[in-house]
Amino acid sequence: MNESDFEALAGAALERVERALEASGVDADFELKEGGVLEIEFADGSKIIVNRHGAAREIWVAARSGGFHFRWDGSAWRDTRDRTELFAALSKLVSAQSGSPVILS
Repeated sequence: MNESDFEALAGAALERVERALEASGVDADFELKEGGVLEIEFADGSKIIVNRHGAAREIWVAARSGGFHFRWDGSAWRDTRDRTELFAALSKLVSAQSGSPVILS
């Protein structure tokens, strides 16, 4: 994947995550910032950071439970370790940090 393709796919994924957070009604503040960084802040002050990492052509997620790397497999962003799809992983991470069940799709 070239840089242009990566930027388009990763940018679309981050925008989709932002829309999914809005639709979920989760009790958190979130903002997609310049440079492809989505910051999610919860009532307890904890954060999840989702950002694109151009050099690795991955989307990286930093959460209370650890760091995760997602790579495009041709149809979805998948965790490089266990192959979990990005939105499924974020649903679990956001649910854990918010204290309420959240489904992002």
